[in-house]
This record gives sequence, structure tokens and C-alpha cells, in this order.
Amino acid sequence: MPRVWDVPVQDPTRVRDVRVAAEEAAALAGLDDQRTASVALVATELATNLLKHAQAGQVLIDVVAPSVPREGLPGRAVQITAIDHGPGIADVDTALRDGFSSSGSLGAGLGTCRRLSDDFGLHSVPGRGTVAVARIGRPGRGEDASGGPGVHAGGVNVPFAGADFSGDAWAWVRSGDRLTLMLADGLGHGSEAARASTAAVEELRHWARLPPAEMLQKLHTALAGTRGAAVAVAQLDVWTGLLRFAGIGNVSARLREGDRWRSLLSRPGIVGVHRPNTVREDEVPWTSESLLILHTDGLPGRWTPPPGTGRPPADPAVTAAVTVRDAGSPARPVRDDTAVAVLAPVPSEHP
Repeated sequence: MPRVWDVPVQDPTRVRDVRVAAEEAAALAGLDDQRTASVALVATELATNLLKHAQAGQVLIDVVAPSVPREGLPGRAVQITAIDHGPGIADVDTALRDGFSSSGSLGAGLGTCRRLSDDFGLHSVPGRGTVAVARIGRPGRGEDASGGPGVHAGGVNVPFAGADFSGDAWAWVRSGDRLTLMLADGLGHGSEAARASTAAVEELRHWARLPPAEMLQKLHTALAGTRGAAVAVAQLDVWTGLLRFAGIGNVSARLREGDRWRSLLSRPGIVGVHRPNTVREDEVPWTSESLLILHTDGLPGRWTPPPGTGRPPADPAVTAAVTVRDAGSPARPVRDDTAVAVLAPVPSEHP
């Protein structure tokens, strides 16, 4: 089962906890000493910034696949996500300048964090807070969107009550022109829920060539013997420009079409326990303006994406983290495991 580290940063003692968690994640990802040191420095700097500029915040550390998919087994990277509801950053460009650092920091600064990371994204709105996402993987596995499929995916996972494991899991696989994003929510939370969602992730990788409805049938068989899961599967055919979606259970899907949002509906049931006789598969066009957000029921049931969601963040994991931040508050903690996975076009200006 994949480990997720959720470290609330409310005083300086928690900065060390963030660094230790980052080093543990680097070991899990199989990073060498140099990359592990980079992970530790980036995590420490982001945690320190939470205290300096927002007085408190949250750091999520996970081991994830690259946002640009590859055939076969994906590489693994440590993803560090810092979230706060603080005053925000008035001048993001200056904050990202390499070597810039306010007094009292390690002297690394956000610019250096960006330089040390394979991918680094920052989103800040004055009065609403800041989200920073850094990913560091094995040497030679930096993400190259040029010549790729023109889309990328990312997500964040928040375990309930600071548990070691989340009952939610997302995965991102590729088979030829078919790119598939899946989000699974194991029933309840804790280790048994995590076992169900992990089984879904492992099985998905065997059936990347199948359309979503057929994938769900395979997942139903694989999850028998677990407590089951709600599962949503979205598959983009980059050749035809069509997105297919099918889901069972209460994983929500919202697709941006121009300036409006459309809900993609799942069928009632529990994968591995009770599958409906027929599974509806929606087919919708995918354009350069499309954006897909999948989320589990840890988000409020009536949550809808606010205007501007997905703009301007280029990194889908940043969009996912902003979604988690804006759907809650320090006074309203999540009520269950919460995961958000996002599928987005690669911006034309992406390097």
C-alpha cells in the first residue's frame, strides 16, 4: 500500500518532521544520495516558508508517477505539496527568482527549490493562500512534454486524520494513443480501504488497452475479497480527441467545456462487491480548453469548481492541490480520505 505523509506545520519542530518524511519518501522511491538531499532541502524550505509567511500550513509528501505518461512501468518521483491559507504572495515572479530568500530562511528560496526539482509549480492569490508542488525523481527521468501526447495528469492525496495510509488512490497509465486516469476510493478509511484502492491501481496497469467500462469489469473481479471501492475511469484517445468516462460509486467527475462545467455521472454500486449489470460509458470531445477533475467524497458533496479553476496553473497537481485548499479551511478539516486527480492539456508555452 502506498504511504502518504501528511504533516501539519504549526511550529518549528514540525519542520524536522517534514524533512524526515521527505527522506523516507526518497528511500521508498529509490532515489540516490544526491537526489535525496535535494528532496530534503526542498521539503525543509517549503515547510519553513509556511511558518514565515502563513504562520501555519500543511505539507503532503507522496511517491507518484510522472505527469507525462510513458509506455510500460512509470518512473517514480517524490512529490512535495505545501498548502496554506495565508496572505498569499504579492509578487510571484520575484519569489521564484533563483537565490531570492527572505531573512531567516535557509537561503535556498523558492527559485532554488524550482531549480532542484524536476517539476515545480506555484500558485498564490493574495488573501487566499499559496500552493507549491515540487517533484524530484531519479536522474534521467525528468519530464519532457515536447513530442508527448499533449496532456498530463497529477493529483494529491490527503489521508484522514493524519493516518499513514490513505484509502484513496489514483493512477495514470498509457497504452499507445490511449491515456487512462483512474481514481479509487476504498470503502471507509484505514489499511483495509487502502488495500482495496491499491488492488485497483495494480490491476489497472494490466488493462490499459481496454475501454473504461471493460476496465471496471476487470477491476470488479480483482477487488473481490476486499471491502470494495468506488472507482472512476477516464480515458483519452489522443488520436480521435475523444474522452471516455465510466464510474461506479461516489467518485465525482467534472469536465470543463469552455466556460462551463459538466458532471460526468457514475452508476451506483461498489466495485468488488456489487457491480451494476450495465455500466454507462460517456463519450465527449476533448479540446485544448478541456480540464477534467476527479475527486473522492472527502470534498464537500456540493463542491463545484470556482471560476478560473485550472488557470493559470500549468501543473495538474497544482490544480488538484488548489482544489483541496479552496474546498476546505483550517477550521473545517477533511472528513474522510480526500484525493483529487486532474487531467489537463499541456500548455503550448510548456518548456
